Amino acid sequence: MEEDVLYIVIPAYNEEEMIESVAREWHTVVQKAGAGSRLIVINDGSKDSTLEKLLSLKAELPQLEVLNKENSGHGPTVLYGYRYALERLASCKEGYVFQTDSDGQTLPAEFDAFWQKRHDFDVIIGCRKHRKDGFSRVIVAKVLKFVLFCIFRVKVADANTPFRLMKAHILETYIKIIPADFNLPNVLLTVLFKKYKVNMAFLPITFKPRQGGKNSINIKKICKIGLHAVKNFKIINSALVQLGDRE
Repeated sequence: MEEDVLYIVIPAYNEEEMIESVAREWHTVVQKAGAGSRLIVINDGSKDSTLEKLLSLKAELPQLEVLNKENSGHGPTVLYGYRYALERLASCKEGYVFQTDSDGQTLPAEFDAFWQKRHDFDVIIGCRKHRKDGFSRVIVAKVLKFVLFCIFRVKVADANTPFRLMKAHILETYIKIIPADFNLPNVLLTVLFKKYKVNMAFLPITFKPRQGGKNSINIKKICKIGLHAVKNFKIINSALVQLGDRE
């Protein structure tokens, strides 16, 4: 029987303090998934030694692939990683894409609960019940939840969690709707999964404080990204409504 293949996608920007430990921990996960599975870490134009540290790990971690690109931000880098993974999973009978971040806030030990349920659901997303990344982020999440309901009329427990396992063919279907430079692709994917009744589950996960480095996103940037995202949400929702009318 052909084994299921897992591609883990991790964007990284200026994470020299954490990237080695994060890469080692998640590489252990792909090793357990099978020889065909890969850990894809995308260096998003880091200005520190993130890239050099990643490249130095390649001899030690055989299933690690390091991609390097110009800086474009977290969202477009996630999309870049998704598309890279989907191209390489196209020939697999059953491929899976998992995304998390490089700051050490999520626990690789909690991945197995998701992997064990991969045949029961098309998409499994982590739900951060007790976030430890600051009060401002909690407020932003609550505002986002309200905005998504107002625009798309969907209720989502945690739309932007960087801990999600998706069947490749499901991701392939819905990623086509998302602009290549979209800042919040995981949010929009979650909305689309919910709106079109994809077989999806939310599982509780631990979300630790940032383990190292400096958060490149502050409240000013969050507001700017948020306003731009709301505009794009409205445009995309209008297109979806028109598509539904034609059908």
